[in-house]
Amino acid sequence: MKRSGFTVMSKLIGYVKPLTGYMLLAILMGVVGNLCASFITIFGGYAVVKFLGFEVSMSMTMIFTALIIFALARGILRYAEQAGNHFIAFKLLALIRDKIFGALRKLAPAKLEGRDKGDLISVITSDIELLEVFYAHTISPIVIATIFSLIMCLLIGSYHWILGLAAAVSYLTVGAVIPMIISKKSGDKGLNFRIKSGELSGFVLDSMRGLNETLQYGNGKKRMKEMTQKSLDLANDDEYLKKKAGEGAAFVGTVLMLFDFTMLFLSAWLYNSGKIGFDGVVISTIALMSSFGPTVSLANLGSTLQYTFAAGNRVLDLLEEKPVVEDITGKDSIEFDGAAAENIDFSYGDQRIIKDLSIDIPKGKIVGIVGRSGCGKSTLLKLFMRFWETNKGRIALSDKNVNDINTSDLRDMESFMTQDTQLFKDTILNNLLIAKPNATLEEVENACKKASIHDFIMVLPKGYETDVGELGETLSGGERQRLGLARAFLHNAPFMLLDEPTSNLDSLNEAVILKSLHQQHEEKTVILVSHRKSTMSIADRVYSAENGRLS
Repeated sequence: MKRSGFTVMSKLIGYVKPLTGYMLLAILMGVVGNLCASFITIFGGYAVVKFLGFEVSMSMTMIFTALIIFALARGILRYAEQAGNHFIAFKLLALIRDKIFGALRKLAPAKLEGRDKGDLISVITSDIELLEVFYAHTISPIVIATIFSLIMCLLIGSYHWILGLAAAVSYLTVGAVIPMIISKKSGDKGLNFRIKSGELSGFVLDSMRGLNETLQYGNGKKRMKEMTQKSLDLANDDEYLKKKAGEGAAFVGTVLMLFDFTMLFLSAWLYNSGKIGFDGVVISTIALMSSFGPTVSLANLGSTLQYTFAAGNRVLDLLEEKPVVEDITGKDSIEFDGAAAENIDFSYGDQRIIKDLSIDIPKGKIVGIVGRSGCGKSTLLKLFMRFWETNKGRIALSDKNVNDINTSDLRDMESFMTQDTQLFKDTILNNLLIAKPNATLEEVENACKKASIHDFIMVLPKGYETDVGELGETLSGGERQRLGLARAFLHNAPFMLLDEPTSNLDSLNEAVILKSLHQQHEEKTVILVSHRKSTMSIADRVYSAENGRLS
């Protein structure tokens, strides 16, 4: 969803609330530090005025003492301000990342299926990182520039109100009008740049995962050509934005000179009119010339903020996206006593997958479901897991609608093995412990024996401490599948939902696994989805799925 820059800014500022105290301290140090920097030049002006013989209320000793004090204070306060702003920025980035992962947890799996994973990675990494510019170099600098400019307007205006008004127009033009013009001229290029950056990340990730297939079928040149074109498109947008930033910086420099000369001519005219003294000419001109630092920083943000607001817009999209299914809490806990689907309908968008389907899963029974691909078998298991909600009908555990069961209790009662086992770049042991983090090694080994994978693990050089590589690339499809089944056994839930648990296994390993399932059928209730007739041999009841129905 596209938001205005003001909307993005206001929403991002809302996340500063926990660190308001630090932000106020950074602003205070920034205002005082910039005043010290300007007054170094202003006191130099007083020294010049006094040297030329005009009356000044301070002695040279006082002036030079003040110069030394301001110089030291400026260095200390500048460091403290920057340290404070960056502490706030990185603390907030950590908080936002935590919120992002919380949002992803709520959106998964329904809202994340089919999403470009490379683009998601781009949001989580580079887009959030770009917000550092906003939190460290935008919020407090805006407030600092506003307060500082007001003080300088009062100082310059103390010589004559016309000079104060001229200073106010100068600060407002440089700090507000010019950034808005630069930002408007950049248009949607910043948002397009971030979108294309995410698309390129997804394309590269996809290319890396499919490298073997690309080489096998000689598709490398075509893939490289596409990647080059995407990179060039991204580079062109980046070049355009940087060109606008350069033009903006040149424009700001020109405007500053015009305002400096305007102040000089106005003060000289007032001096000739006898309305101010010579010190008014020197100090007002020097004060303006030395005080554009905070507002110039805002002017330079005009093009940079295009990247930042675009990144913030994408982060907010993820944070504010509504999940398909909300977690349920606060309900009474229940014990598993069978499951059922009653007259359910379900569609992915406009495509109906399940139509008026009913099935009873008695406690302690193994129920098999067979059918061609795409007939809704896997979808039915996901509905039992409440990854989606049915369009019509009821999914129930222990005769209680899953929409009235605490999500955590539902997950505890169910062990779900999908067709594709996701393995993390970690050891075999840690990949298994996902199912039960506090499990003992003995429990892990027993689960692996039931899944016919223990003997294989023990012949590996490091046994259970063997690293499986990225996405389990060091293991075969059958080995990954048996590790997924071991997870299901280790979770030790009373209701097991197994989607093609033996599709990649030889007959011997299949027999071991089926024996393990059969031995536990009095303790476990199992839905077994498979194309293999041999797998269905242990089922107490077998249903055939066709056109979203069971028979």
